[in-house]
Amino acid sequence: MPSIGAVRSESSGEVRSGSGSTPQKRRSISGGPISPPSPVKWKSPRRSVNGSPKTPSKEIEKDSDAKATRLHKSPMKNLSEIFLDKSKWNPGDSKQMSAAKEALHVSTVPSTVVCREDEQNRIMDFCKACIEHEKAGSLYACGCPGTGKSLSMEKVRRALVDWAGQAGFQPPDLLSINCTSLTNTQEIFSKILEKHQPRKKTKSSTSPLQHLRNIYSKKQQSSGMKMMLIIADELDYLITRDRTVLHDLFMLTTLPFSSCILIGVSNAIDLADRFLPKLQSLNCKPMVVTFRAYSKDQILKILQQRLMALPFPVFQPQALELCARKVAAASGDMRKALSVCRSVLEIVEAELRESVNSLSVSSEKGAFDQQTLPALDSLTNQEINIVRVDHMATALSKTFRSPIVDTIQSLPQHQQIILCSAVKLFRGGKKDTTVGELNKSYVDICKSVLVPPIGILELSSMCRVLSDQGLLKLGQAREDKLKRVTLKVDEADIAFALQGIRFFRNCLQ
Repeated sequence: MPSIGAVRSESSGEVRSGSGSTPQKRRSISGGPISPPSPVKWKSPRRSVNGSPKTPSKEIEKDSDAKATRLHKSPMKNLSEIFLDKSKWNPGDSKQMSAAKEALHVSTVPSTVVCREDEQNRIMDFCKACIEHEKAGSLYACGCPGTGKSLSMEKVRRALVDWAGQAGFQPPDLLSINCTSLTNTQEIFSKILEKHQPRKKTKSSTSPLQHLRNIYSKKQQSSGMKMMLIIADELDYLITRDRTVLHDLFMLTTLPFSSCILIGVSNAIDLADRFLPKLQSLNCKPMVVTFRAYSKDQILKILQQRLMALPFPVFQPQALELCARKVAAASGDMRKALSVCRSVLEIVEAELRESVNSLSVSSEKGAFDQQTLPALDSLTNQEINIVRVDHMATALSKTFRSPIVDTIQSLPQHQQIILCSAVKLFRGGKKDTTVGELNKSYVDICKSVLVPPIGILELSSMCRVLSDQGLLKLGQAREDKLKRVTLKVDEADIAFALQGIRFFRNCLQ
Protein backbone atom coordinates (compact mmCIF):
# COMPACT_ATOMS: atom_id res chain seq x y z
CA MET A 1 0.00 0.00 0.00
CA PRO A 2 1.49 3.43 -0.97
CA SER A 3 2.79 5.70 1.70
CA ILE A 4 0.57 8.52 2.97
CA GLY A 5 3.31 10.95 2.06
CA ALA A 6 3.18 10.00 -1.61
CA VAL A 7 3.16 12.93 -3.99
CA ARG A 8 2.40 13.23 -7.72
CA SER A 9 5.20 14.15 -10.07
CA GLU A 10 4.30 17.26 -12.05
CA SER A 11 6.22 16.09 -15.08
CA SER A 12 5.07 12.47 -15.45
CA GLY A 13 1.86 12.16 -13.45
CA GLU A 14 3.26 9.06 -11.54
CA VAL A 15 2.98 8.55 -7.76
CA ARG A 16 6.24 8.50 -5.84
CA SER A 17 6.66 7.64 -2.20
CA GLY A 18 8.05 10.11 0.22
CA SER A 19 11.03 7.81 1.12
CA GLY A 20 12.19 6.57 -2.25
CA SER A 21 12.35 7.65 -5.84
CA THR A 22 11.07 4.38 -7.35
CA PRO A 23 7.73 4.96 -9.10
CA GLN A 24 4.85 2.84 -7.79
CA LYS A 25 1.43 2.20 -9.30
CA ARG A 26 -1.58 3.21 -7.26
CA ARG A 27 -4.09 0.54 -6.40
CA SER A 28 -7.86 0.65 -6.05
CA ILE A 29 -9.74 -0.29 -2.91
CA SER A 30 -10.17 -3.81 -4.22
CA GLY A 31 -6.41 -4.13 -4.58
CA GLY A 32 -6.25 -3.99 -8.39
CA PRO A 33 -3.63 -1.77 -9.96
CA ILE A 34 -4.66 1.52 -11.55
CA SER A 35 -2.85 2.54 -14.71
CA PRO A 36 -1.16 5.91 -14.45
CA PRO A 37 -2.82 8.65 -16.49
CA SER A 38 -1.39 9.50 -19.88
CA PRO A 39 1.17 12.30 -19.67
CA VAL A 40 -0.35 13.97 -22.72
CA LYS A 41 -3.81 14.25 -21.20
CA TRP A 42 -2.71 15.48 -17.77
CA LYS A 43 -2.59 19.29 -17.67
CA SER A 44 -2.65 21.81 -14.93
CA PRO A 45 -5.87 23.84 -14.95
CA ARG A 46 -3.77 27.00 -15.03
CA ARG A 47 -1.91 26.06 -18.20
CA SER A 48 -2.69 27.21 -21.72
CA VAL A 49 -4.83 25.11 -24.00
CA ASN A 50 -1.97 24.80 -26.46
CA GLY A 51 0.72 24.24 -23.84
CA SER A 52 2.13 20.78 -23.23
CA PRO A 53 2.79 19.40 -19.73
CA LYS A 54 6.49 20.25 -20.14
CA THR A 55 5.94 23.79 -21.41
CA PRO A 56 7.61 26.29 -19.09
CA SER A 57 5.22 28.49 -17.16
CA LYS A 58 6.75 31.71 -18.55
CA GLU A 59 6.00 30.67 -22.12
CA ILE A 60 2.42 29.80 -21.15
CA GLU A 61 1.97 33.24 -19.61
CA LYS A 62 3.32 34.89 -22.75
CA ASP A 63 0.94 32.87 -24.89
CA SER A 64 -2.02 33.87 -22.70
CA ASP A 65 -1.04 37.53 -22.82
CA ALA A 66 -0.78 37.38 -26.61
CA LYS A 67 -4.27 35.89 -26.85
CA ALA A 68 -5.67 38.53 -24.53
CA THR A 69 -4.13 41.21 -26.72
CA ARG A 70 -5.69 39.70 -29.85
CA LEU A 71 -9.09 39.54 -28.18
CA HIS A 72 -8.75 43.14 -27.01
CA LYS A 73 -8.11 44.25 -30.59
CA SER A 74 -11.27 42.62 -31.85
CA PRO A 75 -13.24 45.04 -34.07
CA MET A 76 -16.56 44.03 -32.53
CA LYS A 77 -17.15 46.42 -29.63
CA ASN A 78 -20.24 47.64 -27.91
CA LEU A 79 -20.83 51.21 -26.80
CA SER A 80 -19.54 50.65 -23.26
CA GLU A 81 -16.23 49.20 -24.51
CA ILE A 82 -15.75 52.12 -26.88
CA PHE A 83 -16.39 54.57 -24.06
CA LEU A 84 -13.82 52.79 -21.90
CA ASP A 85 -11.23 53.19 -24.65
CA LYS A 86 -11.75 56.95 -24.69
CA SER A 87 -10.07 59.41 -22.37
CA LYS A 88 -12.11 60.72 -19.47
CA TRP A 89 -14.27 63.81 -19.81
CA ASN A 90 -13.39 66.77 -17.63
CA PRO A 91 -16.50 68.93 -17.18
CA GLY A 92 -14.35 71.57 -15.52
CA ASP A 93 -12.54 72.13 -18.82
CA SER A 94 -14.43 74.87 -20.63
CA LYS A 95 -13.27 73.66 -24.06
CA GLN A 96 -14.48 70.11 -23.45
CA MET A 97 -17.79 71.34 -22.08
CA SER A 98 -18.29 73.65 -25.08
CA ALA A 99 -17.51 70.78 -27.47
CA ALA A 100 -20.12 68.58 -25.77
CA LYS A 101 -22.76 71.32 -25.90
CA GLU A 102 -22.02 72.06 -29.55
CA ALA A 103 -22.37 68.39 -30.51
CA LEU A 104 -25.85 68.38 -28.94
CA HIS A 105 -27.02 71.71 -30.38
CA VAL A 106 -30.02 71.67 -32.70
CA SER A 107 -28.23 73.85 -35.25
CA THR A 108 -25.28 71.44 -35.49
CA VAL A 109 -25.73 69.44 -38.69
CA PRO A 110 -24.48 65.85 -38.24
CA SER A 111 -22.29 64.26 -40.92
CA THR A 112 -24.96 61.63 -41.60
CA VAL A 113 -28.72 61.80 -41.06
CA VAL A 114 -29.67 58.46 -39.51
CA CYS A 115 -33.09 56.87 -38.98
CA ARG A 116 -34.64 58.72 -41.96
CA GLU A 117 -33.14 56.75 -44.85
CA ASP A 118 -36.48 55.47 -46.19
CA GLU A 119 -38.07 58.92 -46.33
CA GLN A 120 -34.99 60.46 -47.93
CA ASN A 121 -34.84 57.71 -50.57
CA ARG A 122 -38.49 58.26 -51.51
CA ILE A 123 -37.99 62.01 -51.89
CA MET A 124 -34.75 61.49 -53.80
CA ASP A 125 -36.36 59.03 -56.22
CA PHE A 126 -39.19 61.49 -56.84
CA CYS A 127 -36.77 64.32 -57.67
CA LYS A 128 -34.65 62.08 -59.90
CA ALA A 129 -37.70 61.04 -61.91
CA CYS A 130 -38.69 64.69 -62.42
CA ILE A 131 -35.22 65.62 -63.68
CA GLU A 132 -34.83 62.56 -65.91
CA HIS A 133 -38.19 63.12 -67.63
CA GLU A 134 -38.00 66.93 -67.44
CA LYS A 135 -41.43 66.90 -65.85
CA ALA A 136 -42.74 69.09 -63.04
CA GLY A 137 -44.15 67.53 -59.90
CA SER A 138 -45.15 68.22 -56.32
CA LEU A 139 -44.48 66.44 -53.05
CA TYR A 140 -45.72 67.09 -49.53
CA ALA A 141 -43.51 66.08 -46.57
CA CYS A 142 -45.33 66.17 -43.24
CA GLY A 143 -44.73 65.08 -39.68
CA CYS A 144 -44.72 66.23 -36.07
CA PRO A 145 -42.14 68.83 -34.99
CA GLY A 146 -38.62 67.50 -34.45
CA THR A 147 -38.91 64.47 -36.74
CA GLY A 148 -36.07 65.38 -39.12
CA LYS A 149 -38.01 66.91 -42.03
CA SER A 150 -35.91 70.03 -42.61
CA LEU A 151 -32.65 68.16 -42.02
CA SER A 152 -33.65 65.50 -44.53
CA MET A 153 -34.57 68.16 -47.10
CA GLU A 154 -31.12 69.70 -46.80
CA LYS A 155 -29.47 66.33 -47.34
CA VAL A 156 -31.67 65.57 -50.35
CA ARG A 157 -30.89 68.98 -51.83
CA ARG A 158 -27.14 68.39 -51.68
CA ALA A 159 -27.39 64.79 -52.86
CA LEU A 160 -29.56 65.75 -55.84
CA VAL A 161 -27.01 68.26 -57.13
CA ASP A 162 -24.22 65.66 -56.83
CA TRP A 163 -26.31 63.01 -58.58
CA ALA A 164 -27.25 65.32 -61.46
CA GLY A 165 -23.59 66.14 -62.13
CA GLN A 166 -22.55 62.48 -62.05
CA ALA A 167 -25.48 61.30 -64.20
CA GLY A 168 -24.88 63.95 -66.87
CA PHE A 169 -28.01 66.00 -66.21
CA GLN A 170 -28.10 69.74 -65.76
CA PRO A 171 -28.24 70.46 -62.01
CA PRO A 172 -31.52 72.12 -61.03
CA ASP A 173 -31.79 75.64 -59.68
CA LEU A 174 -32.39 75.57 -55.94
CA LEU A 175 -34.77 77.76 -53.99
CA SER A 176 -35.36 77.18 -50.26
CA ILE A 177 -38.06 79.30 -48.65
CA ASN A 178 -39.08 79.40 -45.01
CA CYS A 179 -42.66 80.63 -45.20
CA THR A 180 -42.46 82.18 -41.73
CA SER A 181 -40.07 84.80 -43.14
CA LEU A 182 -42.55 86.03 -45.79
CA THR A 183 -44.16 89.39 -45.15
CA ASN A 184 -47.31 88.18 -46.92
CA THR A 185 -48.38 84.93 -48.53
CA GLN A 186 -48.22 86.29 -52.08
CA GLU A 187 -44.52 87.05 -51.67
CA ILE A 188 -43.63 83.42 -52.38
CA PHE A 189 -44.46 83.93 -56.06
CA SER A 190 -42.18 86.97 -56.18
CA LYS A 191 -39.29 84.88 -54.85
CA ILE A 192 -39.89 82.13 -57.43
CA LEU A 193 -40.04 84.68 -60.25
CA GLU A 194 -36.88 86.40 -59.02
CA LYS A 195 -35.08 83.05 -59.13
CA HIS A 196 -36.22 82.55 -62.72
CA GLN A 197 -35.38 86.08 -63.86
CA PRO A 198 -33.02 87.64 -61.32
CA ARG A 199 -32.33 90.81 -63.31
CA LYS A 200 -35.45 91.23 -65.38
CA LYS A 201 -38.16 93.58 -64.12
CA THR A 202 -41.79 92.74 -64.74
CA LYS A 203 -44.54 95.13 -65.64
CA SER A 204 -46.29 96.59 -62.64
CA SER A 205 -49.66 95.64 -64.12
CA THR A 206 -48.74 91.94 -64.14
CA SER A 207 -48.62 90.11 -60.83
CA PRO A 208 -45.71 87.70 -60.12
CA LEU A 209 -48.17 84.77 -60.14
CA GLN A 210 -49.55 85.74 -63.55
CA HIS A 211 -46.05 86.20 -64.91
CA LEU A 212 -45.09 82.70 -63.74
CA ARG A 213 -48.19 81.28 -65.39
CA ASN A 214 -47.18 82.96 -68.64
CA ILE A 215 -43.65 81.53 -68.42
CA TYR A 216 -44.87 77.98 -67.79
CA SER A 217 -47.54 78.15 -70.51
CA LYS A 218 -45.36 79.06 -73.49
CA LYS A 219 -42.94 76.59 -74.95
CA GLN A 220 -40.66 79.13 -76.61
CA GLN A 221 -39.98 80.85 -73.30
CA SER A 222 -39.43 77.69 -71.29
CA SER A 223 -37.23 75.89 -73.82
CA GLY A 224 -33.73 75.31 -72.51
CA MET A 225 -34.78 76.32 -69.01
CA LYS A 226 -33.34 74.31 -66.13
CA MET A 227 -35.55 72.51 -63.67
CA MET A 228 -36.06 74.34 -60.40
CA LEU A 229 -36.28 72.60 -57.02
CA ILE A 230 -38.44 74.68 -54.66
CA ILE A 231 -38.47 73.64 -50.99
CA ALA A 232 -41.17 75.55 -49.09
CA ASP A 233 -40.71 74.90 -45.36
CA GLU A 234 -43.46 75.69 -42.81
CA LEU A 235 -46.00 75.49 -45.62
CA ASP A 236 -48.97 75.79 -43.24
CA TYR A 237 -48.15 79.51 -42.86
CA LEU A 238 -49.51 79.96 -46.40
CA ILE A 239 -52.98 78.84 -45.34
CA THR A 240 -55.46 81.66 -45.96
CA ARG A 241 -59.17 81.80 -45.46
CA ASP A 242 -59.92 80.98 -49.11
CA ARG A 243 -56.78 78.81 -49.48
CA THR A 244 -56.02 80.31 -52.89
CA VAL A 245 -52.27 80.73 -52.30
CA LEU A 246 -51.74 77.03 -51.67
CA HIS A 247 -53.90 76.11 -54.66
CA ASP A 248 -52.06 78.53 -56.95
CA LEU A 249 -48.65 77.35 -55.73
CA PHE A 250 -49.28 73.67 -56.42
CA MET A 251 -51.11 74.46 -59.65
CA LEU A 252 -47.86 75.87 -61.07
CA THR A 253 -46.64 72.28 -61.43
CA THR A 254 -49.61 71.39 -63.67
CA LEU A 255 -48.90 73.95 -66.39
CA PRO A 256 -47.77 72.37 -69.69
CA PHE A 257 -44.19 73.70 -69.71
CA SER A 258 -43.59 74.04 -65.98
CA SER A 259 -40.10 73.28 -64.68
CA CYS A 260 -40.99 73.35 -60.97
CA ILE A 261 -40.22 70.50 -58.59
CA LEU A 262 -42.19 71.68 -55.58
CA ILE A 263 -41.63 70.16 -52.13
CA GLY A 264 -43.83 71.50 -49.35
CA VAL A 265 -42.85 70.80 -45.74
CA SER A 266 -45.21 71.22 -42.81
CA ASN A 267 -46.18 69.86 -39.40
CA ALA A 268 -49.81 69.38 -40.55
CA ILE A 269 -50.15 65.72 -41.45
CA ASP A 270 -53.47 65.95 -43.33
CA LEU A 271 -52.87 69.27 -45.10
CA ALA A 272 -53.05 67.65 -48.53
CA ASP A 273 -56.40 66.03 -47.74
CA ARG A 274 -57.96 69.13 -46.16
CA PHE A 275 -56.74 71.96 -48.37
CA LEU A 276 -55.99 70.49 -51.78
CA PRO A 277 -59.16 68.71 -52.96
CA LYS A 278 -59.21 70.79 -56.14
CA LEU A 279 -55.79 69.53 -57.12
CA GLN A 280 -56.93 65.96 -56.72
CA SER A 281 -59.75 66.58 -59.19
CA LEU A 282 -57.13 67.91 -61.63
CA ASN A 283 -54.97 64.81 -61.11
CA CYS A 284 -52.41 66.97 -59.31
CA LYS A 285 -52.55 65.77 -55.75
CA PRO A 286 -48.97 65.84 -54.43
CA MET A 287 -47.10 62.75 -53.40
CA VAL A 288 -47.16 62.54 -49.58
CA VAL A 289 -44.20 61.42 -47.43
CA THR A 290 -44.94 61.20 -43.70
CA PHE A 291 -42.21 61.51 -41.08
CA ARG A 292 -43.32 59.53 -38.02
CA ALA A 293 -42.31 60.49 -34.50
CA TYR A 294 -38.98 59.04 -33.43
CA SER A 295 -39.05 55.86 -31.37
CA LYS A 296 -36.91 55.23 -28.29
CA ASP A 297 -34.33 53.24 -30.25
CA GLN A 298 -34.10 55.90 -32.97
CA ILE A 299 -33.61 58.74 -30.47
CA LEU A 300 -30.92 56.71 -28.70
CA LYS A 301 -29.14 55.98 -31.98
CA ILE A 302 -29.13 59.65 -33.02
CA LEU A 303 -27.78 60.77 -29.63
CA GLN A 304 -25.04 58.14 -29.75
CA GLN A 305 -24.12 59.15 -33.30
CA ARG A 306 -23.69 62.78 -32.27
CA LEU A 307 -21.67 61.93 -29.15
CA MET A 308 -19.34 59.46 -30.86
CA ALA A 309 -17.64 62.42 -32.58
CA LEU A 310 -16.26 63.48 -29.18
CA PRO A 311 -12.93 61.99 -28.00
CA PHE A 312 -14.33 61.35 -24.51
CA PRO A 313 -17.50 59.80 -23.04
CA VAL A 314 -19.97 62.32 -21.65
CA PHE A 315 -23.04 60.24 -20.72
CA GLN A 316 -23.55 56.90 -19.06
CA PRO A 317 -25.34 54.62 -21.58
CA GLN A 318 -28.17 54.19 -19.06
CA ALA A 319 -28.62 57.98 -18.85
CA LEU A 320 -28.99 58.28 -22.62
CA GLU A 321 -31.47 55.41 -22.66
CA LEU A 322 -33.57 57.09 -19.96
CA CYS A 323 -33.67 60.32 -21.98
CA ALA A 324 -34.65 58.48 -25.17
CA ARG A 325 -37.40 56.54 -23.40
CA LYS A 326 -38.97 59.60 -21.76
CA VAL A 327 -38.88 61.80 -24.88
CA ALA A 328 -40.24 59.03 -27.11
CA ALA A 329 -43.12 58.44 -24.69
CA ALA A 330 -43.98 62.15 -24.53
CA SER A 331 -43.64 63.35 -28.14
CA GLY A 332 -40.84 61.68 -30.12
CA ASP A 333 -39.41 65.17 -30.74
CA MET A 334 -35.65 64.92 -31.36
CA ARG A 335 -35.18 68.60 -30.63
CA LYS A 336 -36.63 68.02 -27.18
CA ALA A 337 -34.13 65.19 -26.56
CA LEU A 338 -31.21 67.42 -27.57
CA SER A 339 -32.53 70.19 -25.32
CA VAL A 340 -32.71 67.80 -22.36
CA CYS A 341 -29.14 66.62 -22.96
CA ARG A 342 -27.86 70.19 -23.09
CA SER A 343 -29.73 71.12 -19.93
CA VAL A 344 -28.24 68.15 -18.07
CA LEU A 345 -24.76 69.45 -18.93
CA GLU A 346 -25.69 72.73 -17.24
CA ILE A 347 -26.80 70.75 -14.17
CA VAL A 348 -23.41 69.02 -14.07
CA GLU A 349 -21.66 72.41 -14.38
CA ALA A 350 -23.66 73.79 -11.45
CA GLU A 351 -22.97 70.70 -9.34
CA LEU A 352 -19.25 70.93 -10.07
CA ARG A 353 -19.13 74.62 -9.14
CA GLU A 354 -21.02 73.90 -5.92
CA SER A 355 -18.63 71.11 -4.91
CA VAL A 356 -15.55 73.20 -5.69
CA ASN A 357 -16.92 76.15 -3.71
CA SER A 358 -17.77 73.98 -0.71
CA LEU A 359 -14.30 72.46 -0.69
CA SER A 360 -12.61 75.85 -0.93
CA VAL A 361 -14.73 77.25 1.91
CA SER A 362 -13.99 74.24 4.08
CA SER A 363 -10.26 74.50 3.43
CA GLU A 364 -10.26 78.19 4.34
CA LYS A 365 -11.97 77.41 7.65
CA GLY A 366 -9.46 74.64 8.34
CA ALA A 367 -12.12 71.96 8.51
CA PHE A 368 -9.90 69.47 6.64
CA ASP A 369 -6.27 68.62 7.14
CA GLN A 370 -3.67 68.26 4.40
CA GLN A 371 -4.41 64.56 3.83
CA THR A 372 -8.21 64.75 3.77
CA LEU A 373 -8.58 67.62 1.28
CA PRO A 374 -6.83 65.92 -1.69
CA ALA A 375 -8.87 62.79 -1.06
CA LEU A 376 -12.12 64.76 -1.21
CA ASP A 377 -10.89 66.56 -4.33
CA SER A 378 -10.20 63.23 -6.00
CA LEU A 379 -13.58 61.84 -4.94
CA THR A 380 -15.38 64.86 -6.38
CA ASN A 381 -13.60 64.53 -9.72
CA GLN A 382 -14.45 60.83 -9.91
CA GLU A 383 -18.13 61.48 -9.21
CA ILE A 384 -18.61 64.21 -11.81
CA ASN A 385 -16.56 62.96 -14.76
CA ILE A 386 -19.64 61.63 -16.57
CA VAL A 387 -23.36 62.40 -16.73
CA ARG A 388 -25.11 59.89 -14.52
CA VAL A 389 -28.68 58.61 -14.48
CA ASP A 390 -29.60 60.83 -11.52
CA HIS A 391 -28.42 63.90 -13.45
CA MET A 392 -30.60 62.92 -16.41
CA ALA A 393 -33.61 62.26 -14.17
CA THR A 394 -33.28 65.77 -12.73
CA ALA A 395 -33.11 67.33 -16.20
CA LEU A 396 -36.12 65.36 -17.41
CA SER A 397 -38.08 66.38 -14.34
CA LYS A 398 -37.32 70.05 -14.99
CA THR A 399 -38.18 69.75 -18.68
CA PHE A 400 -41.44 67.84 -18.50
CA ARG A 401 -42.57 68.35 -14.93
CA SER A 402 -44.52 71.55 -14.52
CA PRO A 403 -47.56 72.83 -12.64
CA ILE A 404 -49.57 72.04 -15.77
CA VAL A 405 -48.58 68.37 -15.52
CA ASP A 406 -49.60 68.29 -11.86
CA THR A 407 -52.94 69.91 -12.72
CA ILE A 408 -53.68 67.41 -15.49
CA GLN A 409 -52.80 64.43 -13.28
CA SER A 410 -55.14 65.67 -10.54
CA LEU A 411 -58.16 66.06 -12.86
CA PRO A 412 -61.15 63.71 -12.73
CA GLN A 413 -61.09 60.86 -15.22
CA HIS A 414 -63.63 62.28 -17.67
CA GLN A 415 -61.81 65.61 -17.87
CA GLN A 416 -58.60 63.73 -18.62
CA ILE A 417 -60.41 61.84 -21.39
CA ILE A 418 -61.59 65.18 -22.85
CA LEU A 419 -57.99 66.44 -22.99
CA CYS A 420 -56.89 63.15 -24.56
CA SER A 421 -59.63 63.53 -27.18
CA ALA A 422 -58.47 67.08 -27.95
CA VAL A 423 -54.88 65.92 -28.42
CA LYS A 424 -55.97 63.26 -30.90
CA LEU A 425 -58.04 65.78 -32.87
CA PHE A 426 -55.28 68.41 -33.04
CA ARG A 427 -52.49 66.02 -34.03
CA GLY A 428 -53.59 66.25 -37.65
CA GLY A 429 -52.60 69.91 -37.74
CA LYS A 430 -55.98 71.37 -36.78
CA LYS A 431 -55.81 74.49 -34.67
CA ASP A 432 -59.29 74.25 -33.16
CA THR A 433 -62.50 72.22 -33.24
CA THR A 434 -66.07 72.41 -32.02
CA VAL A 435 -67.56 70.94 -28.88
CA GLY A 436 -69.63 68.63 -31.11
CA GLU A 437 -66.53 67.21 -32.84
CA LEU A 438 -64.75 66.92 -29.50
CA ASN A 439 -67.73 65.01 -28.12
CA LYS A 440 -67.51 62.46 -30.96
CA SER A 441 -63.83 61.84 -30.26
CA TYR A 442 -64.58 61.66 -26.54
CA VAL A 443 -67.35 59.06 -27.04
CA ASP A 444 -65.04 56.93 -29.24
CA ILE A 445 -62.36 56.85 -26.53
CA CYS A 446 -64.93 56.02 -23.83
CA LYS A 447 -66.20 53.10 -25.90
CA SER A 448 -62.66 51.83 -26.49
CA VAL A 449 -61.91 51.75 -22.73
CA LEU A 450 -65.44 50.64 -21.71
CA VAL A 451 -66.16 53.81 -19.72
CA PRO A 452 -69.77 55.13 -19.81
CA PRO A 453 -69.66 58.55 -21.54
CA ILE A 454 -71.32 61.67 -20.19
CA GLY A 455 -73.81 63.77 -22.18
CA ILE A 456 -72.82 66.67 -24.41
CA LEU A 457 -74.24 69.25 -21.98
CA GLU A 458 -72.12 67.89 -19.15
CA LEU A 459 -69.14 67.71 -21.49
CA SER A 460 -69.63 71.38 -22.39
CA SER A 461 -69.72 72.21 -18.70
CA MET A 462 -66.46 70.31 -18.14
CA CYS A 463 -64.90 72.22 -21.05
CA ARG A 464 -65.75 75.45 -19.21
CA VAL A 465 -64.02 74.09 -16.09
CA LEU A 466 -60.94 73.19 -18.15
CA SER A 467 -61.05 76.66 -19.68
CA ASP A 468 -61.09 78.25 -16.22
CA GLN A 469 -57.99 76.20 -15.33
CA GLY A 470 -56.17 77.47 -18.43
CA LEU A 471 -56.05 74.11 -20.23
CA LEU A 472 -58.62 74.85 -22.95
CA LYS A 473 -59.94 77.95 -24.66
CA LEU A 474 -63.70 77.90 -25.17
CA GLY A 475 -65.33 80.27 -27.65
CA GLN A 476 -68.83 81.70 -27.75
CA ALA A 477 -71.78 80.38 -29.79
CA ARG A 478 -75.55 80.12 -29.55
CA GLU A 479 -75.41 76.35 -29.19
CA ASP A 480 -72.97 74.50 -26.96
CA LYS A 481 -71.98 72.02 -29.68
CA LEU A 482 -70.93 74.87 -32.01
CA LYS A 483 -68.53 76.51 -29.55
CA ARG A 484 -64.92 76.49 -30.75
CA VAL A 485 -62.37 74.64 -28.57
CA THR A 486 -58.61 75.25 -28.63
CA LEU A 487 -55.81 73.70 -26.57
CA LYS A 488 -53.91 76.26 -24.49
CA VAL A 489 -51.20 73.86 -23.29
CA ASP A 490 -48.56 71.85 -25.10
CA GLU A 491 -49.67 68.43 -26.30
CA ALA A 492 -46.41 67.01 -24.92
CA ASP A 493 -47.42 68.08 -21.39
CA ILE A 494 -50.72 66.22 -21.70
CA ALA A 495 -49.01 63.13 -23.11
CA PHE A 496 -46.37 63.20 -20.35
CA ALA A 497 -49.00 63.62 -17.62
CA LEU A 498 -51.20 60.75 -18.85
CA GLN A 499 -48.58 58.29 -20.07
CA GLY A 500 -48.56 56.45 -16.75
CA ILE A 501 -52.17 55.32 -17.31
CA ARG A 502 -52.31 52.39 -19.71
CA PHE A 503 -55.43 53.18 -21.72
CA PHE A 504 -54.38 56.83 -22.10
CA ARG A 505 -50.98 55.69 -23.28
CA ASN A 506 -52.58 53.44 -25.89
CA CYS A 507 -54.91 56.22 -27.07
CA LEU A 508 -52.09 58.77 -27.41
CA GLN A 509 -49.79 56.49 -29.42
